[in-house]
Amino acid sequence: MPHTPRSCRLLIVWHSRTGASEAMARAAAEGAGDALLLRADTVTEGDIIAAGGYLFVCPENLAAMSGLMKEMFDHHYYAVLGRIEGRPYATIIAAGSDGEGAQRQIDRIATGWRLKRVAEGMIVNFAAQTPEAIAAPKVVSDKVLKQCRELGAALGEGMRLGIF
Repeated sequence: MPHTPRSCRLLIVWHSRTGASEAMARAAAEGAGDALLLRADTVTEGDIIAAGGYLFVCPENLAAMSGLMKEMFDHHYYAVLGRIEGRPYATIIAAGSDGEGAQRQIDRIATGWRLKRVAEGMIVNFAAQTPEAIAAPKVVSDKVLKQCRELGAALGEGMRLGIF
């Protein structure tokens, strides 16, 4: 397979049902500067290969990553396998209570792709426990959005400096 050069650009892949993951992904992109922000169902194989690193942002639904995020991984997994090893990644999970199931799922896929986790997983608990609270639009606090911007900035700068 021919080697495709990669950029220092961070690819931020997101999916959101209630607005929380989208808001956090957008904040991370602001912090990163040179980032490509794509909804999971618009990501192409070329986007993944061209990126220098990844930030995956999604909700946890029923103890797993959202279906649209899973579909993105399912659709592109084998096409990029063996072509993106060693690249950095991080995650942001919007959770109703736990978030660990979605985090584990993404980590297992990233392990298969041989990506390198470069930041602790960020799980934001929105404490949504009723059907109404789960489905309601979410407001992300300024404190959390600041953390997302900082994570994006750290990933972007680390990639630009060749730290990871």
